[in-house]
Amino acid sequence: MQGIELSRRFYTEIVAPWLGRTAPGLPHAAALIGYGSELLGFDDEVSRDHNWGPRVHLLVERSDFDQHARRLVTEFTSVAPTQFLGEPIGWRSRPHPPASGSEAAGATEHGLEIHTVEATLERLVGTRSVEALSPLQWLALPEQRLLAVTGGAVFHDDSGKLTRARAALAYLSDDVWLYKIACQWRRIAEEQAFVGRAGQVGDDLGSRVVAGRLVRDIMRMAFLLGRRYAPYAKWFGSAFVQLPLAEALAPHLRQALGAASWQTRGDALAAAYLVLAHEQLAKGIGARFEPVIGPYFDRPFTTINTDELVAATLEGIRDPWLKSLPVVGSIDQVSDLTPLLEDPAMANRVVGALFS
Repeated sequence: MQGIELSRRFYTEIVAPWLGRTAPGLPHAAALIGYGSELLGFDDEVSRDHNWGPRVHLLVERSDFDQHARRLVTEFTSVAPTQFLGEPIGWRSRPHPPASGSEAAGATEHGLEIHTVEATLERLVGTRSVEALSPLQWLALPEQRLLAVTGGAVFHDDSGKLTRARAALAYLSDDVWLYKIACQWRRIAEEQAFVGRAGQVGDDLGSRVVAGRLVRDIMRMAFLLGRRYAPYAKWFGSAFVQLPLAEALAPHLRQALGAASWQTRGDALAAAYLVLAHEQLAKGIGARFEPVIGPYFDRPFTTINTDELVAATLEGIRDPWLKSLPVVGSIDQVSDLTPLLEDPAMANRVVGALFS
């Protein structure tokens, strides 16, 4: 059994009946969000050595948290079974400890935690409200953190507050989406000729490194065109193969990574660019353009006309502030540094400084 279903049953069969007896009528949401491979459905036997097991988050209003949370967490310790469906319910402490804070309560003895929605949002995405986020706020939200809120599952939601917050973050605003697509084409533009240039001077290793970077950029573009958030590196490829574009792209990407010559490598990447460009055209994203594969100016490196692709994508943006920005990108297009992407406050500071 995978973790989401295990936790759903833990709530339904153990936590909810107990809560009905102990705090009858307490309005709450019950969910599994935040972290863990099970939130994306990628948990397996290896996942069970840390923070995996029967666990559920109850989310309540602040007044109810102050009145009930710590008492309920303590009382559940005395009534909870030691195992549920064959899995121990005690906390597995690597890498996350049980919740503890002014609006978070948990215990090492079991997987029940109590939070407020506002504090959960602040912890995961750096803001206590996700209503009417500004473009700057969207640009500071790493997709892997957005998945921390929108992944997982909600088992129960009396007020609908958590469900509404997840819906508000379900995907990027349209203008931010277009901006990120344009910036992703710009990333490809910066290095697509280097596969050939490095190979031309005998730097096969360098050519392969650049090709690997471009494969990653192509995969991220596939997430964008499919309107799906990209997870962090461990599950990036596993999530990619579930995308509608994966079947068309994967043969070209495998060829690019395995090619013995820089010419074959560059041609395979260009074929993948063309798949992306035709998908963008088919979906009517941005203005019309004509994708062209050919040499890089007068050099024999196979590339695509990225300048036109960037311009056509930007043309669809309506927000004047976004349209005026340099074609740089969101926080996770600017950096893949994990400590930055996992720290909402730092990400906000970096993006604020970048576009100030």
